[in-house]
Amino acid sequence: MSRASAIYVSAGEPSGDAHAAAVVAALKRRLPDVRVEAFGGPRLEAAGATVLDRMERYSVVGFVEALWKLPAHFRLLARVRAAFRARRYDLVVLVDYPGYHLRAAAAAAAAGIPVLYYIAPQMWAWGASRVRRLTSVTRLAVILPFEEAFFRERGVAATFVGHPLRDRPPPPSRDEARRLLGLEPGRPTLGLFPGSRAQEVGRLWPAFRAAAERVRATRPDLQVVVAGTPRGRYPAPGDIVIHTGDPLPVFAAADAGLCKSGTTTLEAALADLPMVVAYRLNPVSNFIATRVLRVPWVGLVNLIAGYEVAPEFLQRAAHPGALAEAVRPLLDPTSAAARRQREGLALVRERLGAPGAAERVAALAAELVG
Repeated sequence: MSRASAIYVSAGEPSGDAHAAAVVAALKRRLPDVRVEAFGGPRLEAAGATVLDRMERYSVVGFVEALWKLPAHFRLLARVRAAFRARRYDLVVLVDYPGYHLRAAAAAAAAGIPVLYYIAPQMWAWGASRVRRLTSVTRLAVILPFEEAFFRERGVAATFVGHPLRDRPPPPSRDEARRLLGLEPGRPTLGLFPGSRAQEVGRLWPAFRAAAERVRATRPDLQVVVAGTPRGRYPAPGDIVIHTGDPLPVFAAADAGLCKSGTTTLEAALADLPMVVAYRLNPVSNFIATRVLRVPWVGLVNLIAGYEVAPEFLQRAAHPGALAEAVRPLLDPTSAAARRQREGLALVRERLGAPGAAERVAALAAELVG
């Protein structure tokens, strides 16, 4: 090419920002002169992208909550569409965030720009008929093992690149993690993982805290630690340790966990941590979700294994009594429940693929601009 390649990368929330940053870093190793502009956050900026629009103003969870952000997203899309029409870019890389990115993909395709979509919309959960919305995507890089066949059978050029969690550094030892968190190495430990978004934390924290109190009523030696986030509020924690920052030490320190559904369950699987899965949505969002979901479970560990490795409790079922009853036996590593789960978690780890997801995505991107 007579000029350096120009790539637009779009990531609308913190997890996407981290995954996109890894891809940009890998791309710059392959194409040192590449110019990258982005919709994203601090990770993309640190990786060398010029962030034109900051993601922090846009990220939400749930159908109802997203309605409040629609005007801002449409204004952003109008600016991006104009840049696409001006042919400022040789490639558009979209990371997760389907509500907005499916529209951005259509805008890029209409301008004749190839689109690489990394971390596929979960159309296998919401209905296969929606796959037609991916007709604007040139290549789809998927991170769950069953997705490649699902999308290819429906005419989408999908490639399984492995899961980016595979590239995380190894966790500290259990004793080291407990010392790091200010916990006693010899006492049983329950980890609470209510999510990284304020909305998730607000819905799950009261039930998780009360469940931990119920377990401790029968196991007074139990210590409890939360994988917290600066965006969350954790009222009345008592002597529960709240750790903000990298959650890896919390996964490493715990004997069992109460986990929100989604990627958190895969983080627990990689740490070989038996878990109970829970989730709560806004009631209206839940009403919609229960009518469009097409999968038997919401926990990714269960979907990847193909059976219920970890018990799930959703909406009103995620009450303290049920959560406490389910997680209590998992605190004993010799229990039948804990041993059964660890067999399933080993299967999940095997199916997540080898490290190197970002490098594989960067290779796909280099092909498309080359």
